[in-house]
Amino acid sequence: MKELFAELMSDWVGQLSAFVIAFVILMAIFFIVWFIRKSGQGPQS
Repeated sequence: MKELFAELMSDWVGQLSAFVIAFVILMAIFFIVWFIRKSGQGPQS
């Protein structure tokens, strides 16, 4: 497993895919927190 991870991170494609995966996870966390905060507020008029 360690050799596979080292092989993946040695190329720019592997680094880009790791960055995209991390970005998507962080964006999902942001939107979950944002939707929870917005759902706690009443309707804005």
